Amino acid sequence: MCRSIKTLFNFDPPATDAEIRAASLQFVRKLSGFNAPSKANEAAFGDAVEAVFNVARRLVDRLETNASPRNREAEAEKARQRAAERFGRPASA
Repeated sequence: MCRSIKTLFNFDPPATDAEIRAASLQFVRKLSGFNAPSKANEAAFGDAVEAVFNVARRLVDRLETNASPRNREAEAEKARQRAAERFGRPASA
């Protein structure tokens, strides 16, 4: 579940609210053990996602670095290459 949470700091363009909210949702899902909460837990689940989102947004906005921003496409290509090495390249058709 948490493998889908990606690094969001120091990218150009910066992380969007949607990306941070998706990471927050995954984090709350992992902590709670619920992929989707029951009606009884829906409000608590939603409140937790919102609270984590707010903290994560503040964190990403306040972090500082001297490193150059990373390129999203270059990082995605590196991840694809790592996956291909780990799991093998798909057979060509």
